[in-house]
Amino acid sequence: MIRRPLPVLTLMLSLAFGAPFASAAAAVAAAATDSAADNAPAARRDLRETYTKYEYRIPMRDGTRLFTVVYVPKDSSKTYPFLINRTPYSVGVFADGERHYGVDWFPKQLGPSREFDDAGYIFVKQDVRGRYMSEGKWVEMTPHGKDVKRVPGEGTESQDMYDTMEWLLKHIPNNNGKAGIYGISYPGFYTAASIIDSHPAIKAASPQAPVTDLYMGDDSYHGGAFMLAANFGFYSSFTEQQNPTPLPKTHSEFDYGTADGYDFFLQHLTMQNILGTLTDNQRALLAPTIDHDTYDDFWKIRSIAPHLKNVKAAVLTVGGWFDAEDPQGPFTTYHAIKKNNPGIFNGLVIGPWVHGGWAGYDGKHLGRVSFDRKTGEDFRANIQFPFFEQQLKGVKPAKSIAEVTAFETGSNVWRQYSAWPPVPAKPRTLYFGANGKLSWQQPAAVTPTSAPYDEYVADPKKPVPFVGYAVTDVPQEYMVSDQRFAASRSDVLVYQSDVLEEDVTIAGPVTPKLFVSTTGTDADWVVKLIDVYPAEYPATTAGGEAQERGHDVAAPSSPMAGYQMLVRGNPLRGKFRNGFEKPEPFVPGKVESISYHLGDVDHTFRRGHRIMVQVQSSWFPLVDLNPQTFVSIPKAKPEDFKKATQRVYHAPETPSGLQVLVMPQP
Repeated sequence: MIRRPLPVLTLMLSLAFGAPFASAAAAVAAAATDSAADNAPAARRDLRETYTKYEYRIPMRDGTRLFTVVYVPKDSSKTYPFLINRTPYSVGVFADGERHYGVDWFPKQLGPSREFDDAGYIFVKQDVRGRYMSEGKWVEMTPHGKDVKRVPGEGTESQDMYDTMEWLLKHIPNNNGKAGIYGISYPGFYTAASIIDSHPAIKAASPQAPVTDLYMGDDSYHGGAFMLAANFGFYSSFTEQQNPTPLPKTHSEFDYGTADGYDFFLQHLTMQNILGTLTDNQRALLAPTIDHDTYDDFWKIRSIAPHLKNVKAAVLTVGGWFDAEDPQGPFTTYHAIKKNNPGIFNGLVIGPWVHGGWAGYDGKHLGRVSFDRKTGEDFRANIQFPFFEQQLKGVKPAKSIAEVTAFETGSNVWRQYSAWPPVPAKPRTLYFGANGKLSWQQPAAVTPTSAPYDEYVADPKKPVPFVGYAVTDVPQEYMVSDQRFAASRSDVLVYQSDVLEEDVTIAGPVTPKLFVSTTGTDADWVVKLIDVYPAEYPATTAGGEAQERGHDVAAPSSPMAGYQMLVRGNPLRGKFRNGFEKPEPFVPGKVESISYHLGDVDHTFRRGHRIMVQVQSSWFPLVDLNPQTFVSIPKAKPEDFKKATQRVYHAPETPSGLQVLVMPQP
């Protein structure tokens, strides 16, 4: 899974080793450099001048000791709240190319943003049970249920946080008796898990990009399909170690032997062959996630959402519209806390960000798509910092924080709502029609010369790629990437609206409702919602250099005119069309209805743009290959992978389309 950890600037490089992407460390380093340049005086200040660092081994109720680093302000004339971050990615300081423990090593920043370091907090950072310098047995997504069988050394995150809080209050002087907790990605999970039956001193919590249910839309599975490239890259470097240990000081990346992951995975084809390229240690955590390809007890006990009860803290959950790792976790966490904990502040912030992008990026662009303003700075200065200041110090914010703050892409404005989805949004359906037509009208009767369906041949030996360029990782920009490369393929169906005469704002969950058939016994259905830019559009990126005498031929420019921006896409593995616990084969040629959760959006398709929907049966190697025969995919053999003809129907009695929630226009 890719719980890509990017919590704060100075931890980014050390924590980025939790990410599988070759480009992650470089991109994060650039973000850290940019942010430091924006705040040069603060970046130059040595935190040793104002903080003293301590390292402790805090005992839990079962005797296990958790390694905890505490940075205490040297000014003892006043009291301070605790601000806590619990992580499986090490609390060591990354410097000189390695991770270091010891009181002499200081990061360049302590809090989730630079505002916190100057405001005065007692910063607490803890290696969770069984990771790095902490004792105990680490468990993937620590199960919370009372009936869970635990081996010696395993624990419960809420109990570990409670015991930690008790110790801190008694042993760290000059605290004001209040604490906040935050974390991004896997630390976002630990944040949410830590506030179940929470200690009364914990007054504020911010789970950010939290891993909530690995199978249901977060890192491991989307629509029952395995997120192959991301998980393979993550687990090749995220392995268990004998602990306590400061190792590994660095992480090495997997050598694919090629610059194109598409070729690498296609060459190995089957899951057994793909796993065979890893060592036993690299397979130890990855293999179970592949073997458990249905929603069984392995996944159910790891879902934290049902247990988010008796939360006493104010909660601010944060996520990104273009989070490739945990797009569903923030919504699941927000809804679960709201359902189970009436009376507390329960906020949700969703911006135009990649996984953890609000922590260090300015948030003005993603790839070639512009958002017109520094949305990351908006969040850090105007939402995150005021939230903790209010809850932990009683500082009234200049502007009240809404229950839901969402960035509306397309129009590129922040919106405040009283709930998610927004109450004014009403359901409508975009219907597929003949000749690639997409409209709000149901299909008319089929004429004798037209077919009631569109079809294509899906060949698992020639799958549709998820980006139009060679890459071994999962580039963060893929979630807004130009889809013109896919639209031209014969195994991709394209439905497109007329040019819009007025803005259309979609806010809330998107639900494909399709009528399909296949000549195989299983099939994936990948649906993509796309914003098609006008044929004339202002240039937003630098083009090729002017051709001059004696110079080589320059690369062509890449105008945004006609750009097909991916707004949201996701698969459904067809065998799970009636539930994720028990797969069911297709009857070849039989027309069946399928419906699934594509994801949530808040996007305006502007006047002059078009709305497009693409349908295909592979998205490789982002998603693992479906053999298109009803077999156990983890055990599939090369001969199981077969071509199939897929049909999508658009007749009056079989009206395929996309159900969306549309906001009224002013």
